[in-house]
Amino acid sequence: MSLDIPFKLLLLFSSFSFTGVPAGATIAGLGSQHAQLLPYNNQRTSHFFNVKTFGAQADGLTDDTKVLFPSLSFSIQTPAYHLQYLAFLSAWNKACQATGEVDIMIPKGTYLVGPLKFAGPCENVSKIIVHMKGYLKATTNLFKYGDGAGWVEFRWIEGLTLTGGGTFDGQGAKAWPYNSCSTDFNCKLLPTNVKFLAMNRTIVRGITSVNSKFFHMALVECKNFKGSKIKISAPADSPNTDGIHIQRSSSVYFSRSLIGTGDDCISIGQGNSQVTITSISCGPGHGISVGSLGRYKDEGDVSGLVVRDCTMIGTSNGIRIKTWANSPGRSAATNMTFENINMENVTNPIIIDQAYCPFASCTPMGPSQVKLSDIYFKKIKGTSLSAVAVALECSKGIPCQDIYLEDVHLELATGEKQVTSTCKNVRAKYIGTQIPPPCA
Repeated sequence: MSLDIPFKLLLLFSSFSFTGVPAGATIAGLGSQHAQLLPYNNQRTSHFFNVKTFGAQADGLTDDTKVLFPSLSFSIQTPAYHLQYLAFLSAWNKACQATGEVDIMIPKGTYLVGPLKFAGPCENVSKIIVHMKGYLKATTNLFKYGDGAGWVEFRWIEGLTLTGGGTFDGQGAKAWPYNSCSTDFNCKLLPTNVKFLAMNRTIVRGITSVNSKFFHMALVECKNFKGSKIKISAPADSPNTDGIHIQRSSSVYFSRSLIGTGDDCISIGQGNSQVTITSISCGPGHGISVGSLGRYKDEGDVSGLVVRDCTMIGTSNGIRIKTWANSPGRSAATNMTFENINMENVTNPIIIDQAYCPFASCTPMGPSQVKLSDIYFKKIKGTSLSAVAVALECSKGIPCQDIYLEDVHLELATGEKQVTSTCKNVRAKYIGTQIPPPCA
């Protein structure tokens, strides 16, 4: 179940950060001359910044967001948890204040860290590379996080590269019992492992995310984003641990990644355009989904999505488009192509569900107001665990238009009988091989 998060909510809970100690902050117990230690080593000018230089201890025990002054009490005008960022964000501040290309190093080792907010704009920096070689473990104290906030956030940055082969471990097992989203429409959202907000020209390469408390990676209002060689892992029964969630973003490209989780491997939320997903191995999980759409008022349209050369292994869904009934406003999802997708023992290989309900039961008051059109399923092959391999269940209020299936070949995994198709409120168009046969 991928939850489409309201954009305003995401920005609200992402606004509580700073790039350094707030103006006017004082540190109890230090004279003014010692207070000048923040930001760290203010006189040094360098383009390479190592978090260990700023006091981080990779022992897996010390909370490395507050290691610079662990025994001091702080008196400031802003919430106390801002000052937990000192070790990592002092390094970030110096890098963000530099000129040209800069590098931040997180060396190998295990770091226990609370919420981190890396914010721009970095006015004179043309490129900033974070070499994340370490193993970051999130604090399990949920009181340190805001509702819907991220554990590690990057926002308002031009030209960020996050690479290095390191791991973000959300330690989600202790938080999952507190996830009530399967029963509560207005549930409190647990923290996402890594969140990107209003970014431009971003590269994420060779990074691992494990056991997130909620989503593993989320993009909101991002442009020109490229992700590759990403590994994402969580148990099949971990709730809402979507691998990658994309919302209100454009020119996004993800490729050559391995995702196995308890929810959608990739979820395409509202307001996206020109998103390409290629060479993804998905499983376990709920497949690659568009949606859920139509839950909130004033959602943006989705267009220009391409998903190709992907493999689904043992997932509950393959390619899924899901929209809520009772939509409070109209929106559209159009010009989407799913091509060369291999299904291996997938329960629902191709599914359009315009009466999406993630709860035990729902009482629809009206049809979905999300218009689906110009959607192409091409070269979809493999095995289905269910007898119905293709389910196209469109909205009665706005029937689907121009749905194409070309060269679809899906067999029942047991080999006992031929799979079937079901269709509602749609007249699909068929080209080439069709197994299962088209809807009557």
